[in-house]
Amino acid sequence: MLKWWFRIPFWQRVLAGFVLGALAGLAFGENAAKWFEPLGDVYVNLIKMIAIPLVFFAVISAVGSLHGQKSIAALGGRTFAWFAMTAVLAVCVGLAAGFVFKPGSGVSGLQIAADYKPKEVPGPLDVLFNIVPQNPFRALSATDVGKTAEGKSVLVPSNGTVLQVIFFAGLIGFAFVKLGEKTANLRKLAGEASETMIQVTRFVLEFTPIGTFGLIAGLVGAYGFEKLLPLGSFVIALYAACAFHIVVVYTGLLLAHGLNPLKFFRGAAPAMQVGFVASSSFAAMPVSLRSVVHNHGVDRDYAAFAVPLGASIKMDGCGAIYPALAAVFISQYAGIELSMGQYLIIVLASVLGSFGTAGVPGTAVIMATVVLSAAGLPLEAIGYLYAIDRILDMMRTMTNVTGQMLVPVLVAKETGLLDREIYEAASSNVGIAEDEKTEVDAKERA
Repeated sequence: MLKWWFRIPFWQRVLAGFVLGALAGLAFGENAAKWFEPLGDVYVNLIKMIAIPLVFFAVISAVGSLHGQKSIAALGGRTFAWFAMTAVLAVCVGLAAGFVFKPGSGVSGLQIAADYKPKEVPGPLDVLFNIVPQNPFRALSATDVGKTAEGKSVLVPSNGTVLQVIFFAGLIGFAFVKLGEKTANLRKLAGEASETMIQVTRFVLEFTPIGTFGLIAGLVGAYGFEKLLPLGSFVIALYAACAFHIVVVYTGLLLAHGLNPLKFFRGAAPAMQVGFVASSSFAAMPVSLRSVVHNHGVDRDYAAFAVPLGASIKMDGCGAIYPALAAVFISQYAGIELSMGQYLIIVLASVLGSFGTAGVPGTAVIMATVVLSAAGLPLEAIGYLYAIDRILDMMRTMTNVTGQMLVPVLVAKETGLLDREIYEAASSNVGIAEDEKTEVDAKERA
């Protein structure tokens, strides 16, 4: 039985979990959330359990390995440039979808979601300063936004950001480089710890089909079509915009770099699936890192830096397409004619804001608040979309995750850090690797 299970490609196992979960949700209705969603919750907790230590040791090992090698500064510059460039393209796609689908035209009588609470947007300096952890051990363990004794918000690693962990781990890695051979054993230990966490990640990823089943069953059971009908045009517009950005824009960039898009998407499929069902770039990040290295052939040290960073600040779906489309929707719903200056403001606020709000839970709502405020549109209108946010977040997050894998592949191709043999093999397995399956078979025979 075990041998048969591991012979099935990973993405097919996840797809089966998705389909069976949807059928269970339809069959059992609201009871599906009570019966099956705990399976999904346990899976998401497992992913979150491994994410921080995986990033911590991977970044230390990656930066520490720079001893006597090229600097990561140039790679970082290229990575940020591509983050910004693809974000601009994503905003344009979101605006274009608003013009084509006109999701706010003819819609009336919308009610603000009962559980909607306006988000407080932190200032740029607060975000910048809080990238530096006051307590690195708290940064490794905290999971939400805390407050000081004076009531001031303190941003700590949460669902969607690991910036403080990257900062602290990077300092340790640079210390290894500075000390040279004095820390040779520590560099070796960090590398071994990183390999250990990669193996733990492989184990956890084998639960993905079960977690997918639970998450989708709970979602389909709890969400009736009646919630989607009033804003169905907006849902269609967002899904179409994200699909266009993934299929057309990303494909164009891959072709421009001489890379086969089909092979990229085959390798990226497992992380895209996890991003869709879990609605969290942070939860999908271990799968993304494994996919970029194992399936796409990106240099492991560079991927250990770029993928976690992308999971924190690279938000084409949440930070670019969604705020732009929401701004057009609200302007159409309220009968407000946007000027060319407002469109430019939407583009700038979306691109810069996605970097500036990194570390804030609920990135999409925060980003929409920032963009609407900058464009002079009514902020309370976000409450109209909040009732269907979980459905929207699935596609937004899958777009985020795809972009977070695309940029490292493009930069690796430009800098000679891409193993074309691995890329062309187009593997889609991020669970137990071929050599590990042989070990499983051997144990079965024994």
